[in-house]
Amino acid sequence: MLEKINTLVKNVEEFSISNLVELENFRIHFLSKKGIITQLFDDFKTLSADQKKTIGQSLNKLKTQAEEKFKSTQLILEQSSNSSADYTIDLHLPTTPYQVGSIHPLTSVQQRIVQIFERIGFNLSEGPEIEDDWHNFSALNFPTNHPARDMQDTFFIQKNPDILLRTHTSSVQVQILEKQKPPLRTLAMGRVYRNETISARSNCFFHQIEGFYIDKKVSFADLKQTLYHFAKELLGKETKIRVRPSYFPFTEPSAEIDVSCNLCKGKGCNVCKYTGWLEIAGSGMIHPMVLKNSNVDPTEFSGFAFGVGIERITMMLYQIHDLRILIENDIRFLRQFTSL
Repeated sequence: MLEKINTLVKNVEEFSISNLVELENFRIHFLSKKGIITQLFDDFKTLSADQKKTIGQSLNKLKTQAEEKFKSTQLILEQSSNSSADYTIDLHLPTTPYQVGSIHPLTSVQQRIVQIFERIGFNLSEGPEIEDDWHNFSALNFPTNHPARDMQDTFFIQKNPDILLRTHTSSVQVQILEKQKPPLRTLAMGRVYRNETISARSNCFFHQIEGFYIDKKVSFADLKQTLYHFAKELLGKETKIRVRPSYFPFTEPSAEIDVSCNLCKGKGCNVCKYTGWLEIAGSGMIHPMVLKNSNVDPTEFSGFAFGVGIERITMMLYQIHDLRILIENDIRFLRQFTSL
């Protein structure tokens, strides 16, 4: 048997393997359950104890040699197969063109507005789009018989008079004051919903940024200077601004902010209703009752608030004459903003 083992050692060394098929033949011939080495181990069991001492070591070396050759050759052949597969790629095929994405104009304008206010100390806050009556109306000093509470103006959920889609981001003001105490200077940005007629300048939902500042000795002059700075920074230094007295339940005194319409350069168009002016914000000093409802002492603190409509500013910045196109996802329109 020792002579047979020595002969098999030479056979293992000289066995030529150049591909995976020959490798499998090597395994079957030497290492499989019916292979030569396995048969030798079966014969080894019948030898005497003295013969096992002299032959066992040589038999184990033969098996180790065959197994090592199988594994090393298998690794070489697999690496060679993978490297050759790399060269099967057809480098002459045309590449997939890189698709340049774009930022929606509404998103771009929102980011610009946030950057302007962040430079003067405002941070960004969030609030839910589905609100209750307290945060959307009652805490903001809306009387129980106010027209805004009617179905004609507000979207109520499941006919529940207490749950609704928020009509303004002013509700975030109440949310913030319940969790934090003055001084506060923050922006609330998001979508709001009102049951309005859809036209070139209005829709049943739109985007709004609510800003408010509460601290000691905050005055209406602070509000005016903040909004002047914002309008000039966003729309240009040549923009004209006017402040008109108005009424909101949650501010007193209240004012609406108009800017000169740059779509028609003041001559009049369908967007500005042929007045040459476009309303972009409602504002005012926060009503003392709103501060009381939020457990803030109005004798110690005062503040101002303003709400800016994003769609109208976007129309002015990009010379858009119909607000509805901003939500229609017309690819021909959106492709114009790939550089934003």
